[in-house]
Amino acid sequence: MTHPIIADLNSRYTAKKYDATKRISAEDMDVIKEAIRLSASSINSQPWKFIVLESQEAKERFHGTFANMFEFNQPHAKEASHTILFAHNPNYTKDQYRKVVDAEVTSGHLPAERYNDMLDGAFGFVELNTNEAGFNGNWTKAQSYIALGNTLHTLARMGIASTSMEGVDSALIGEEFKDELDGYVCDFALALGYHKDGEDYNHGLPKARLPMEDVITTL
Repeated sequence: MTHPIIADLNSRYTAKKYDATKRISAEDMDVIKEAIRLSASSINSQPWKFIVLESQEAKERFHGTFANMFEFNQPHAKEASHTILFAHNPNYTKDQYRKVVDAEVTSGHLPAERYNDMLDGAFGFVELNTNEAGFNGNWTKAQSYIALGNTLHTLARMGIASTSMEGVDSALIGEEFKDELDGYVCDFALALGYHKDGEDYNHGLPKARLPMEDVITTL
């Protein structure tokens, strides 16, 4: 199949070794940030925060969060051009959703007379996933994975390597980046940059996916 989307997805892979001398340009980072911002989410909730680690100081801070576990991912902290911390709001509230509905009206996407219908009706999806203590982190975390998928395809189109990392210490990240997270929780991160020629053993290998008939049923 020669469709460009398929070409993107066939070229995308998980980088195992980055070239620390190669940096993503500021212009490309602007595209990546805007692509992340435009990610889809249920009821357009956007219950997330993305912290881009670009400076050497920020990388050092992230590098230190591997002190207790997942050391195999630690080199990416310094060698990748950038790392993005994907964080979600574990206690997403109606007042926070109100900001989204405000933006819906301001943008012209939502007629002003439908403001309360959307605020009360759409937020019902959140309430279905919120416990008595106000926790809905499982639902908001799921939204942040949609943003990750969108980012992975964006990077593949741009020819930029990436490594999704669930192997991070969420507790230490929470301590080290407490001020930046401001109550949000980071359970996974994304390293991005350019692979190290000759040392990234995963580069150029064929895809290993289950056959289409095993995963897709057309009725």
